[in-house]
Amino acid sequence: MNILVTGAKGFVGKNLCATIYNIRDGKDRTRQGLKIDEIFEYDIDTDPSLLDEYCQKADFVFNLAGVNRPQNTEEFMQGNFGFAYTLLDTLKKHGNCCPVMLSSSQQASLTGRFGNSEYGRSKKAGEDLFLQYQEETGARVLIYRFPNLFGKWCRPNYNSAVATFCNNIANDLPIQVNAPNVELELLYIDDLVSEMLDALEGKEHRCEFDGLEVLPNETGAYCYCPITHRVMLGRIVELLHQFADQPKTLLVLEIPFNSFEKKLYSTYLSYLPKKKVAFPLKMNVDDRGSFTELIHTLNCGQVSINISKPGITKGQHWHNTKWEFFIVVSGHGLIQERRIGSDEVIEFEVSGERIEAVHMLPGYTHNIINLSETENLVTVMWANELFNPQHPDTFYETV
Repeated sequence: MNILVTGAKGFVGKNLCATIYNIRDGKDRTRQGLKIDEIFEYDIDTDPSLLDEYCQKADFVFNLAGVNRPQNTEEFMQGNFGFAYTLLDTLKKHGNCCPVMLSSSQQASLTGRFGNSEYGRSKKAGEDLFLQYQEETGARVLIYRFPNLFGKWCRPNYNSAVATFCNNIANDLPIQVNAPNVELELLYIDDLVSEMLDALEGKEHRCEFDGLEVLPNETGAYCYCPITHRVMLGRIVELLHQFADQPKTLLVLEIPFNSFEKKLYSTYLSYLPKKKVAFPLKMNVDDRGSFTELIHTLNCGQVSINISKPGITKGQHWHNTKWEFFIVVSGHGLIQERRIGSDEVIEFEVSGERIEAVHMLPGYTHNIINLSETENLVTVMWANELFNPQHPDTFYETV
């Protein structure tokens, strides 16, 4: 299959092309039945004569080309309608009735706050042109009205508030939030690309529109992505500030599978400047070695790294409710545990050569001994709760 992507250097185009190249080259196994031969990338700086060749060879067209921020409003119609006309006319010239996808916008609804949008009118004209083309040629046409998009590689200070906020907060630049209670409907780039691949395989989600409301309909004239998120602008900013504070707090927020928080965190990280990609951690160092907290969570405890020098014993304490995992990743050691009030000691010889997790049981005093005379013992330690100095639940007693 040969695929033509217009607007290939834009935000959506770059993400889509990266994905279909991975599929073509066998790096992405999520679409094993999809065979891709050639990928034709077309953008504003491409030799216009190549469009003719691409339209002749294409088996599927993603038309992502368009104008968002022109110097004057007349350019909306020229960029969003004019190129669409040229594209479809070139396909007709070659008798190529392959499926064609059009990236439109919610503004094409021309309802509510979009009722007097020149951009929306240009998008609606493009939609009507594609629907007419479908009637004339019988080609399969897929028109998507995108809500607000976000994700990696989105250009800040252009037409995405999320991209601008991510970029500015990551780079310590000011932001301005005039209406924190405004709710945005947001579509994450990976969800959009997944839907576009569904469309490529003939599995697009069809709908009709009632204003901005999506009405799923298997025979609908339009298409939609079934996964979007509705979030207040103020909540987005609040989350981004918490992400930015993570190197100081070590707190990783809850990011459930497919949640908006997970997608926003990934987006925010893609805007980090080099100086913030790595950050120092506070090492608590003494003559026995060191102890460094790595990650805090609200409900799932914390992760730390413990380094013990040769011959050193650490621990010698017990907890009522707190429990831990000790995971030796380097060196050779011995973990001992004894139930309070008992003389029986259970032992686990541990090594970075055979990594395993050992429970530190509530009500058992425990220690960890570096058995090596030359090497440090490095242990990853997970505790089921954050350390609270006002209620440490830690009591000294030798094993």
